[in-house]
Amino acid sequence: MGNTFEENIKAFGLTGQEASIYVELLKHGEMTGYEVSKETGISRSNVYSALNSLVEKGAAYLCEGEATKFQAVDVKVFTENVLKELSKKAGIVIKEAPKASAKTEGYVTIKGTKHICNKIEEMLKACELRVYIMAEGCVLEEYRTEIEALIKEGKKVVVLTDNSFFDKAIMYKTAPEKGQLRLIIDSSYVLTGSLEGKESDTCLYSGQANLVAVMKEALKNKITLIQMGKEN
Repeated sequence: MGNTFEENIKAFGLTGQEASIYVELLKHGEMTGYEVSKETGISRSNVYSALNSLVEKGAAYLCEGEATKFQAVDVKVFTENVLKELSKKAGIVIKEAPKASAKTEGYVTIKGTKHICNKIEEMLKACELRVYIMAEGCVLEEYRTEIEALIKEGKKVVVLTDNSFFDKAIMYKTAPEKGQLRLIIDSSYVLTGSLEGKESDTCLYSGQANLVAVMKEALKNKITLIQMGKEN
């Protein structure tokens, strides 16, 4: 997702046309459908449909008077209301969701930076005993809060990286391949693959014992080489 206001406001349930109209209402204050149509170039029929939808979604107010006008709900108020409603629904969904079957020990392919980053965060938060992670320092900085929380909780944290360091973690200075990630949680789950900030990024996630063992052995060998001084 991009960083523009319109692209991000759509995450709060607005369509592209609604987002564009919401921007105009924010800029101009009260507007008639005709005025919105003139500013946006959207047909009047579509404008009125979108305006009514914005009212229903809590993003706009209908102002009755000599001429029907619409006014944007303050961005902070609108977004907080949406998040509050989603939080309530999330509670219901979590409570009423079907019971999950046993976690898979197979292989799951995770594609896209956002999804991989979400998985890393999920795994770090689920860690109960120990974590081994090898990645560039710029990647690890994104998870400094989660990693430092694990250290504070007394969990074993082993980090192989180039320039990012954590107090009380077991640190090994190395130069990971650019964009490569290796993560092992509790000697039970692994995440391995590429993470370069691209939608083409792909990682493999698994609880398969053989893959976990292979990954552990590879990191162990890497650590041995570092200790022997064969790496900078």
